[in-house]
Amino acid sequence: MVEKLNIFITGGAGYLGSILVPALLGEGHKVSVLDNFMFGQSSLAHVCADTNFDLIRGDARDKDAVKPLAKDADIVIPLAALVGAPLCDKDPLGATSINRDAVEMLVRLLSKDQRIIMPVSNSGYGVGEAGKFCTEESPLKPISLYGRTKVAAEEFVLASDAGISLRLATVFGMSPRMRVDLLVNDFVYRAVNDRAVTLFESHFKRNFIHVRDVTRAFLHAIENFESMKGEAYNVGLSDANLSKWELCEVIHKHLPQFVFMEAPIGEDPDKRDYIVSNEKIEATGYAPAYSLDDGIAELIKGYSMIRNGIYGNI
Repeated sequence: MVEKLNIFITGGAGYLGSILVPALLGEGHKVSVLDNFMFGQSSLAHVCADTNFDLIRGDARDKDAVKPLAKDADIVIPLAALVGAPLCDKDPLGATSINRDAVEMLVRLLSKDQRIIMPVSNSGYGVGEAGKFCTEESPLKPISLYGRTKVAAEEFVLASDAGISLRLATVFGMSPRMRVDLLVNDFVYRAVNDRAVTLFESHFKRNFIHVRDVTRAFLHAIENFESMKGEAYNVGLSDANLSKWELCEVIHKHLPQFVFMEAPIGEDPDKRDYIVSNEKIEATGYAPAYSLDDGIAELIKGYSMIRNGIYGNI
């Protein structure tokens, strides 16, 4: 049985946090969330009645706001970030100060007895070698400011001796703080509403993971912290290292009217292209529960509710 913990989460009202926080409360943990609500979301409204939940409006870069919340935490989960290459390029100062500097500050505030579990992006792999899986031992070669800030944050966390880094694949699935700009979510949205998408460099591959399996990975890391600490772990679907073209073929099975084609000119501003091995975390007993097909079916239902672009990060 897992001990009941005090957990402090920055950015806990975002896409990942609005699934993770209710799950942690459901396990009986006490959860404090610091968020600046920059997207005007009310994604944690449904857990405000829980007496184990506390919510503070504030900035993850504000030491005076962070320090008292971190002081009594058994585990800290820094989710606050400007996520995605386009958003980081739009605000490079914010990306650096939130994604990197705020994590460094948080790590320095923690005692040796406090634990930290940090989600980073496997976009740090940049461009992999053709036909060769990226493992946790592969060199990190981030090609975007977003990737570079997350790689730097991971270094701070793993240097603390009481940290775990979860290198997340591209996340998909419905969430109370929805993001339609993520690749699977975006393509399904286009398939539902436009019935067509034009692909740039459709052969570029990446890995994928359901947002609820990300929560399950956090719960797994909490339960197995002592045996997993000090390491980075790829978190993705081992049967979903797919190119953009292959992803569209999967979506087409659900929505036969969906048309997709390769653009004759132009290029993708996001140059990531790699395949990822998830064997390391699977060897600890973790396995995803939600397939890509599960997520696509879920998104199709969800998009009957969502009809505008306020749910993206850009």
